[in-house]
Amino acid sequence: MPQRTATGETFPVFKRWTMSRLQLPWFEFFAGGGMARLGLGRNWKCTFANDSCEKKARAYRSYFGPSPELKVADVCQLETRDLPGTPELIWASFPCQDLSLAGNGAGLKGSRSGTFVPFWNLTKRLIEEGRGPRIIVLENVAGAITSHNGRDFTTIVRVMAEAGFRVGALLIDAARFLPQSRPRLFIVAVKNGVLIPKDLINDESCGSWSPESLRKAYTNLPPSLQSVWMWWRLPEQTIRTSPLSSLIEKNPRNVQWHDPRETARIISMMSDLNKSKLLDVQRAGGQKIGTVYRRTRPTGVGRAKTQRAEIRFDEISGCLRTPVGGSSRQIIVVVEGRNVRSRLLSPREAARLMGVPENYPLPSNYNEAYHLFGDGLAVPVVSWLEKWLLRPLAYCREPKKAA
Repeated sequence: MPQRTATGETFPVFKRWTMSRLQLPWFEFFAGGGMARLGLGRNWKCTFANDSCEKKARAYRSYFGPSPELKVADVCQLETRDLPGTPELIWASFPCQDLSLAGNGAGLKGSRSGTFVPFWNLTKRLIEEGRGPRIIVLENVAGAITSHNGRDFTTIVRVMAEAGFRVGALLIDAARFLPQSRPRLFIVAVKNGVLIPKDLINDESCGSWSPESLRKAYTNLPPSLQSVWMWWRLPEQTIRTSPLSSLIEKNPRNVQWHDPRETARIISMMSDLNKSKLLDVQRAGGQKIGTVYRRTRPTGVGRAKTQRAEIRFDEISGCLRTPVGGSSRQIIVVVEGRNVRSRLLSPREAARLMGVPENYPLPSNYNEAYHLFGDGLAVPVVSWLEKWLLRPLAYCREPKKAA
């Protein structure tokens, strides 16, 4: 019997394997602190992981243990002999700095996002050896859809199609699961020949997982690539269980409250609109928690720009980012009547905004912690994708080869 969601949609019930019977092998590239591994859960066994950052690798090992499967090296240095066996899935969250709006716009030719090329060359060699995966997931910022007027997106679809995969994509915002605005692109490709149930595919784009930007990117693909495209079907309804205020620490570690002069300076950087938001909350009385990002905005005079502090009180934080891409660190603002206090987001709060377990050890250095989570994956989003798409795909059959 199919499973019915809260919205009345039906989805196939996939075979439920126990831990003792099966764990699906998978490889992860650009693993960071292991947030994809947290999201995929115990139905999957990570047999190889890679990241070039030893600091992030320390965080990975602090939670998962010694982790002999984790190899710390630049992806350019890897050979197929470093990769054991045949994975069911390859997951790659390649660096986004050159594809994001806050980055330099270099795209796939940039020094960071350009690491996709050696990653893909390695994957192609694995496929040529007969050890390629049945499923590939690429995760990146929403800007990957429009980078270089869509040419980078088309390149990614093309190389996967040429390697023998059908391709589809979804844009999932972590705000559907967590109090953080974090839209991310997930390109999910499946090996040609895998028999995919019709329940997992839409005839055409529909729903919030396929926004206008993604539909336009598909339209701009050449017919040969449109022919290998699939519109993945996932349930629409998700429930965010926690407001931002429930994740905020009363006595945070590793951060200090700003002195009144610094708080006043932040307020002075606000536009009249943002100052009005703050004033309305003060007039309402009680306690209200908001977040602030400092952004560079046009002044309206020629090409001049200035830094502005932008505040929100909608119980959703702005997207966690690392300062490397040109973004500022997120600021927590607590308003109690006329009193306003401010401080940086704490490392534990950053972890909570990514859906990381409370027992995940935090790096002792603030900047390391902020980079770890700002570069990471929202764990509940990965779990959602695993439940409704990746696990069902992993259990799909392939036609039997003729004797």
